[in-house]
Amino acid sequence: MCGIVGYIGQDDTKEILLNGLEKLEYRGYDSAGIATLNENGVEVTKVKGRIASLREAVDQSVKATHGIGHTRWATHGAPSEENAHPHQSTSGRFTIVHNGVIENYVDVRDEYLSGVEFKSETDTEIIVQLMEVLNNEMNDVAAAFRKAVELLTGSYAIAMIDRENPDTIFVAKNKSPLLVGIGDDFNVVASDSMAALHVTDQFLELEDKETVIVRRDGVEIQKPDGTKVEREPFTAELDTTDIEKGTYPHFMLKEIDEQPFVIRKIIQEYQNENDEIKLDPEIRQAMKDCDRIYIIAAGTSYHAGLLGKQFIEKLANIPVEVHVASEFSYNMPLLSEKPLFVYISQSGETADSRSVLVQTKELGHPALTITNVPGSTLSREADYTMHLHAGPEIAVASTKAYTAQMAVLAILAVDTARAKGIELDFDPMQELGIVATTMEALTDQKEKLEDLAREYLSTTRNCFFIGRGIDYYVGLEGSLKLKEISYIQAEGFAGGELKHGTIALIEDGTPVIALATQKNVNYSIRGNVQEVEARGANSMIISMEGLNKDGDAFVIPQVHDLMTPLVSVIPLQLISYYAALHRDCDVDKPRNLAKSVTVE
Repeated sequence: MCGIVGYIGQDDTKEILLNGLEKLEYRGYDSAGIATLNENGVEVTKVKGRIASLREAVDQSVKATHGIGHTRWATHGAPSEENAHPHQSTSGRFTIVHNGVIENYVDVRDEYLSGVEFKSETDTEIIVQLMEVLNNEMNDVAAAFRKAVELLTGSYAIAMIDRENPDTIFVAKNKSPLLVGIGDDFNVVASDSMAALHVTDQFLELEDKETVIVRRDGVEIQKPDGTKVEREPFTAELDTTDIEKGTYPHFMLKEIDEQPFVIRKIIQEYQNENDEIKLDPEIRQAMKDCDRIYIIAAGTSYHAGLLGKQFIEKLANIPVEVHVASEFSYNMPLLSEKPLFVYISQSGETADSRSVLVQTKELGHPALTITNVPGSTLSREADYTMHLHAGPEIAVASTKAYTAQMAVLAILAVDTARAKGIELDFDPMQELGIVATTMEALTDQKEKLEDLAREYLSTTRNCFFIGRGIDYYVGLEGSLKLKEISYIQAEGFAGGELKHGTIALIEDGTPVIALATQKNVNYSIRGNVQEVEARGANSMIISMEGLNKDGDAFVIPQVHDLMTPLVSVIPLQLISYYAALHRDCDVDKPRNLAKSVTVE
């Protein structure tokens, strides 16, 4: 679920809603809709597809000054006009938009809504139908709304309009972001301040489990028991940098939260209307023609390359070498007869990688750049480009670009396998969709991960990450994130290698973070944990659901085996963020580092 906009005031609501939804397009979505209320009742317009299609479908001749809008990414139910938001109750009295996932929607449906005929496959419709049932019993809309959200388990940001209350938007949130914007004789609702900055820069931040009554002339925040809360608005600054940051305290936290939207955007951009992978045929041919792939990268992009090697070798049966750009430039290995060079860079301006590109171009070898900036130097000078579609990444420590790199590499591997006639037993886009939803579930658990960071890392000077197989590569990225922004000396090791020397550094209380997401090495990595614990280590095991054991510090929901690196890194990113935060470090601008490394 991706974006919410609501407005109640004096101006034409439809244009304000459409403009707000356009500001949220970067998040990725598959359908959109708006509902407006005037003297004739509620008018709902929904489309599968883009905001541009919604704009064409909206009847602009009917004016309204009260409404809600939504952009949706399918979770419960396929992308369709029926499953698009807004949803209405059976009588049409209540109309709702919702971000998040209602975990107990089946239980709510079975207990309260057995006689209701549903029009969609969504968990969202459960909320609006529940609202109607409760209001029929209680005859008090505000009380029924509080009761409805009290019965929900999961994450939600909700905006609802009532046909019988033409001056009110009912709002609630839990774990999903939602703001109320304050104006002169109008008020707005938005899941992101960017969606409302064209009408106001004054916003009220909402806390979990609060409900809000939004009218054109006032806003009333209520606790779950109905107690009123007074809260002063804050000003969202209008310079470009802060607009991008919205209401987040740091770019890094915002960019961690954006990862589900980025994955969905990648699916959109690399999938055609027939649900097939959409890729430049010349890239596909270059992958088929090569006898070996050389991935050239640095830092976080290098770690993505290590996982890309796993994707390409396991799925497409092409041998892959991954090289640190600064080393390859001065120590080129013996090359195969038909190499393809793949350059991975968030900025597309990495000087070390460009140095290698210049050399390999002189040798006549084809090059593919995977970057977040299509017009960058590496993109311009390579033969082919695959865009990450991650949006601007401002924090020095890369998060969303890293997972975007892995997603694009996975799509490239799957497309190459299919082009070579290799049959696969999974749908990559479907699995990436599950990854995006799992990312949302993980980013909703910030409080637990902050507690782990405080417990393990608040005072330590060093930390070790261990894993086996692909977990080892994720551990390398986790250690880099931690050292980048918290200045803790952190190192990542293959689980079996720690005892070959480095275990001598383990002392009483030394933090060791172990990843256990792979079935074939689950017992092995747990044996490594026992080894370090015997030397006094303070171990934290992050495991995959189904492989977890009692005492594991954090459990990740299950995804496809090859896709685990995209989700197992999320807890490591958040733990690193909170470790830096509690050590009073500059999270977005760590010392001595730059976002784009343009010198060798």
